This record gives sequence, C-alpha cells and structure tokens, in this order.
Amino acid sequence: MPFITYLSGLLTAQMLSDDQLISGVEIHCEEKGRCPSTCHLCRRPGKEQLSPAPVLLEINRVVPLYTLIPDNDTKEAFRGALMSSYWCSGKGDVIEDWCRCDLNAFDENGLPNCSPLPQPVLRLSPSVEPSSTVVSLEWLDVQPAIGTKVSDYILQHKKVDEYTDTDLYTGESLSFADDLLSGLGTSCVAAGRSHGEVPETSLYSVIFKCLEPDGLYKFTLYAVDTRGRHSELSTITLRTACPLVDDSKAEEIADKIYNLYNGYTSGKEQQTAYNTLMEVSASMLFRVQHHYNSHYEKFGDFVWRSEDELGPRKAHLILRRLEKVSSHCSTLLRSAYIQSRTDTMPYLFCRSEEVRPAGMVWYNILKDTKVTFRSRCMDRACL
Repeated sequence: MPFITYLSGLLTAQMLSDDQLISGVEIHCEEKGRCPSTCHLCRRPGKEQLSPAPVLLEINRVVPLYTLIPDNDTKEAFRGALMSSYWCSGKGDVIEDWCRCDLNAFDENGLPNCSPLPQPVLRLSPSVEPSSTVVSLEWLDVQPAIGTKVSDYILQHKKVDEYTDTDLYTGESLSFADDLLSGLGTSCVAAGRSHGEVPETSLYSVIFKCLEPDGLYKFTLYAVDTRGRHSELSTITLRTACPLVDDSKAEEIADKIYNLYNGYTSGKEQQTAYNTLMEVSASMLFRVQHHYNSHYEKFGDFVWRSEDELGPRKAHLILRRLEKVSSHCSTLLRSAYIQSRTDTMPYLFCRSEEVRPAGMVWYNILKDTKVTFRSRCMDRACL
C-alpha cells in the first residue's frame, strides 16, 4: 500500500470512529512530487499513474531526543549517554564544560584522550593580498564548547629549496601564546585575534612581513591543549609574488652592457660588465637579458655575447643566477610591459596583558587570554 494511501485511510478511520481521537496526533496529507519512473515498488496494481512520493513536511520545533522520554531517570540516563557520545567520544562523562574520561580512555603517554582535539585548518587570509614579501594566514579556533581546552597554537614556517631536506629541516617554530602574543618573537611577524562569522568563535591570524620574493614557503600549524596533547598538522605551501623590478633601470643596464660589449672589450670594460651584472638581483638580471635581446639580438644574443666577451667561467657565474627565478616569474619578466605596485595596508596586532612565568611549562586556556590591540601600517609591493 502506498504511504499516502495508508495515511489517508488512517485519517478516515479516525473520523468515522465514535471514539475520541488519539491525543496529540494530527494527520495532514498533501501530495508533493511523485516517485521516479524507475521505482517499480511505487506503482499501483492495474493503474498507470504513479503514486505520490512521501516528503518531509516543515519542522516547527527542534528538541533534544531525550526530552521525549517521560521517565525522569531514563531521561537523565539517555541525556548523559548522548552528551558523552557527542563530546567525549562515548568514553567519559560531561562535567560542566569538560570531559571526565573513563579509566580505559588514556593514550600511551598517560594523557586522557576521550575528548578529541580537532585539527585546525590553516588558510590564506582573504582580506590581505599576498605580495612579494608579505603573506597573511588565518585559522578558526578549534576549541569546542565542551571538552578539550586549547592552550596554544604552534606555527612552523620554512623556505623550501633544492638544498633543504624538507623532512629533516622543520624550519622556524613560533608559539602563538609565548612568542607572538607576548611580543618576544621577531618583529617580522604580527599576530591578531578577532571574531569569526559566529560571535562565539575566535579567528586567529598571523602576518609574515619579511619573506623573500619569489620564494616557496611551507607553513605548518597544530594545536596544543592544556594537557600537552598535539592535534594533527595542517599544512599550506605557497610561493610569494615576484620581486619588484625597475623596468627603466633594467633597460639602462642593457644599453650599458651592449656598449661595453660593442667593439674591442678591454679588461677594465670586461670587469665593469661582470660587476654590473653580478650586483643586480636575479629578477633584474632576467629583465636585463630580455631588453638586451629585444634591442640587440641581431648582434648576438645575451648569452652568446656574455660568453664571448667575459669567458665561459664568468658568463656561467652570471647566467646560473637566472635559475633562481621561478617559471611563473620568468614568464612575467618576459612580458613586453611590466608595472610594479606598492600600497599601504593598515592592520591590528595583539599583545597579551598576562606575564607567563619564565622557564615553566604554562598551559593556560588561549581563548581566555586578555589581549590589547595596536594599529600599524605596512607597505606591500606587487609586480
């Protein structure tokens, strides 16, 4: 029997009955949609028309499941079981806003682990555009309303290159509470805290202000709770924007190098050309090569002329610096026209009002730390 036919029949039976209607039961039938043609169970025998598909009607009120139980003792036991399952992984009891773990809910280090420590998700800040030296990262606080309490966030960052073993070298490690909020860390990093989309949720942010242009960086974040447990790692890898290049200056250097290479090149002119090309940055050298080949390639390209005038050894020392330029930036530096942009960005950074005892392991709740906010500005440069 189709579901709606059953409901209609039940409603008709109640209306025809002389007995009082069942207390608290109200049946309302309404056709919304039909069963798909592929469903053979929905067809009525002897009729081609498909029976309507049952749909969930509007929900007027949401209540915890245990409130539907009339017996108080059973209701309380059911409530405790639900709270334990949701907040304490079913291995402990909820006491106010924390979990009291069962005796079998301890890890190999003897720490209670019935209340899971969520993994923070590190991401780029959508409000701050990355530049050649500035990157802003943020993450939402993972401390739940009940259970584990987050004491700190550890942020590791390192520059990844061919000379670095990414597994052995972890990079510089910064404690959000001890290094950034206390002001004891480097001046190149600023920490912030604000509210997320939900007022009860904190949004933490870190601005790195002294990164190298066109560099590949790896950032790793994990949370630490008041018992010293670590969460799983959250990692993001990104490349900073291309460095600033003075295009007019690059064209002037290309003209200067052509004049030094033109005709007979004395030892003094060779040394002047070598020093000039070694003093500029790798990205500027790439742009010099572009302008040289654009104007004077008919007299020999930049690589051939450098090897011919300076010799293979000196030319190799100059040209191998071009390998430091990424494929993205090298494509950009080959453009016919480039323009640099520098703007000023205001930002707020936090300082903790609390002084932690030196030389002690101090597990405080990070969310309860009182902070003051200060306003500053910084310049961002983009190519």
